[in-house]
Amino acid sequence: MTADDYFAIQNLIYRYCDRIDRADFAGVAQLFEHAQIHVPALSVPVQGVAAIEAMYAQFTRVYPQTGTPRTKHVTSNVIIEPAGESAARSQSYILVHQATEALPLQPIIGGRYFDRFAKVHGVWRFTERRMEMELFGNLSAHLLQQFGP
Repeated sequence: MTADDYFAIQNLIYRYCDRIDRADFAGVAQLFEHAQIHVPALSVPVQGVAAIEAMYAQFTRVYPQTGTPRTKHVTSNVIIEPAGESAARSQSYILVHQATEALPLQPIIGGRYFDRFAKVHGVWRFTERRMEMELFGNLSAHLLQQFGP
């Protein structure tokens, strides 16, 4: 794996954070066009652009004043490893911060992402994301459905 491959994969991981924080659920779904997403709250993985976009819209509260969920997803401790000639996997930490008019700035959820990638027509793409959430704060201002312990 070249440095260019590493940075392309890293940018995919970070691009997810940017899109979800802007409530660009269609853009998030495009990132996972070739992937399955395993979400702890769901018994089966979500797959397909339309299904992934609908899942994010169904779960995420968007504030009309900003058109966003008023969150900042911070991904860190990214470890990317080759998994064959045109495949890779990664593990990273995720910590989501949120502030609303009623909620001061605070971390609301933390955990890890386990991702798999493949080169599709020469471009790195997600093929799988497994979300493992371990730390839970006040999610009432973020999620539209119950999630967590």
